[in-house]
Amino acid sequence: MAALPARKLEAAEALLAAHPAPQGEGAWAREARAAAAARLREMGAPIGRDEYWKWTDPSALTAPEAPAVPLHAAGPAIFADRGALTVVFVDGVLRRDLSDDLSLEGAEICTLEEALAADIHWAREVFGVLEARGQDPVARPLAAFNTAVAGQGLAIRATGKVSRPVLIKGVRESETSDALMHHVVKLEEGAELTVLEAGGPGARVNSVLEVEIADRAAFHQIRAHGPEAERRGAWHLFARLGTESVCKTFSVAAGGRLTRIEQVAELTGDDAAVHLAGACLGEGKDFIHDDTVFVTHDAVNCESRQVFKKVLRDQAKGIFQGKILVKPDAQKTDGYQISQGLLLDEHADFLAKPELEIYADDVACSHGSTCGAVDEDALYYLRARGIPKREAENMLVMSFLGEAVEEIESEDLAEEMRERIAQWVMDGA
Repeated sequence: MAALPARKLEAAEALLAAHPAPQGEGAWAREARAAAAARLREMGAPIGRDEYWKWTDPSALTAPEAPAVPLHAAGPAIFADRGALTVVFVDGVLRRDLSDDLSLEGAEICTLEEALAADIHWAREVFGVLEARGQDPVARPLAAFNTAVAGQGLAIRATGKVSRPVLIKGVRESETSDALMHHVVKLEEGAELTVLEAGGPGARVNSVLEVEIADRAAFHQIRAHGPEAERRGAWHLFARLGTESVCKTFSVAAGGRLTRIEQVAELTGDDAAVHLAGACLGEGKDFIHDDTVFVTHDAVNCESRQVFKKVLRDQAKGIFQGKILVKPDAQKTDGYQISQGLLLDEHADFLAKPELEIYADDVACSHGSTCGAVDEDALYYLRARGIPKREAENMLVMSFLGEAVEEIESEDLAEEMRERIAQWVMDGA
């Protein structure tokens, strides 16, 4: 193996030095953290020359200290009327006084700190395990760093159909907060769980969500980040699916300086399905939104969908890097991937790298990636009926984003996302 550039190794060591691992944890948790730190040292911190970082400068995410971000007025609460069990993290730290009681029908919930302090806990089967599996064949060093040091988060075990969604709400009170959060989720056979995420828990965020989905279980996740011009963050999902299981995720972001979302899904049981979708609204030369996805088919008759839409203007940059890997025994695979950029002026950029790697012969896989301006014929049609140009343009933007929103399982939640996105579009987010 070729020697790593010195700056990758130095940056990795600087991160670990600036963020010591929590103390007082069980032996198994300490071993998991040590293994993650070793992975980070082996691969080094990301730099712009790395293949999957060539379009996104990671320096703001790898600096030992978070860049200062001015506080901003919070917008209308997202998911406020969903009857969810709400857990609030302020500057990346759980605030029990602002959170609901963690008792929930159909689920066992505790803090990550409590789970990792126990000598025996189900989280041992998930914490760091799925993240480690997701490092091959593409290195994900920020996730390894997170496993090595993150001390805040939730451990959720769904034992049946969970009666209410779990809302992880982020609030920021500091201009320099560095939120390192790690959530572990395990769905037992036949269980169903919805996790919602909203708000910004820090000036800079590094979040990992590991989800083990047993046979015939279903996991749903929706993440929504409203307008905040200086937000920086990296969010990771690692999911492993059993037989006839389902995983559906949707994320939307309006504004922000740098958003990197990495999703890694492994279909290991027959007849499983994973749908990963996202949308973003970006404006300005400092805006970068990067979706990097890797789906591995390793079982028979599985389905995967990747649907990502980005609306960009005024030098904003949107990135999609998505891959479908079909292993030799994964016959009857159905894989679909689409990434599209809508450029509202000639100065915005949409960069895409769709990939298929197929070793089975009985498959139906497709991918497509396009970018372009607003349809002038459609715009003319609307304006000819008396609709002002900006309003007509907004209507076409909403239509463009519709395919991604439709991936949300719950129609009530999908409608809330449509309303929220429409408001951000009208406000020029």
